[in-house]
Amino acid sequence: MRRSRSIPGVAFGAGAYFLWGLFPAFFGLLAFAGPAEVVAQRIVWTLVVVLAVLAVSGRIRELRGLGGHVWRLAAVASAAIALNWGVYVYGVISGHVVECALGYFINPLVTVAFGVVIFRERLAWPQWAALALGATAVAVLTVDYGRPPIIALALACSFATYGLVKKVIPLDALRGIAAEGIVAAPFALVFVIALAVTGHSEFASGPGHTALMVATGPVTLVPLLLFAVAAQRVALSTMGLLQYLTPALQMAWGVAVVHEPMPASRWAGFALIWAALAIFTAHALLRARRARRVSRDVTTEPGPHANETQPTS
Repeated sequence: MRRSRSIPGVAFGAGAYFLWGLFPAFFGLLAFAGPAEVVAQRIVWTLVVVLAVLAVSGRIRELRGLGGHVWRLAAVASAAIALNWGVYVYGVISGHVVECALGYFINPLVTVAFGVVIFRERLAWPQWAALALGATAVAVLTVDYGRPPIIALALACSFATYGLVKKVIPLDALRGIAAEGIVAAPFALVFVIALAVTGHSEFASGPGHTALMVATGPVTLVPLLLFAVAAQRVALSTMGLLQYLTPALQMAWGVAVVHEPMPASRWAGFALIWAALAIFTAHALLRARRARRVSRDVTTEPGPHANETQPTS
């Protein structure tokens, strides 16, 4: 039974990460507009789509009565993901797709680092080794780029922050996205209106441009919904492996399609990142397997009276 449930779950997860991996192709089509306008339009249309989904499913009332603590967490999540979206769109439009991919490769390592700094978590030596390799990779890439990989670091830190908030906010995926959109939409609408009034808006400059802007809503929401379904059905260790599909596809797009330069020193930096991720993932899988074995042993351990003869009536 568990196996039959895990197969579609993996399909949902792979679908989510695959669609995210194709984002450079889609957002590259939006190069006619500035990153700020793209993000503002994306916030507005994502909110429109998610509110429509909640309304159709009869769940719109679930947004009522959310406490102030929930709205504060939603505001932090909204700010983090808006920054993430803005940096990502800028990176794609400006021809730094490979550096964007780097950001999502190092995101798991940044999340672990956040756990140490913020929650004082204790790490095993393989995790420390992975962090050390990751830091070395950033140093190598800094020398290669002639600057720190700001785009990659900003993407990794903003998405790690978003992930931390999503772990503690008591909302499911749909309500969480709606709450984040409600917080951000007023600012996005003011910016969109200001662009239109001053004649700098690209939204209504042609039917193609308008359609692409509107499409940012469903394009954003569909993989998030696939991810939410997968997260309920698939083990975290499996999701941890699937997540590398996104930056791998993005990097392939940057190298093979956009033809971004990849000198040997840059490959060396990425190799260090991949080595760090291999150590980190292998340790996580071994720890998960050990935990399952212990749990199985505990549940199958006979009770103190298992061998006693039961009286007959």
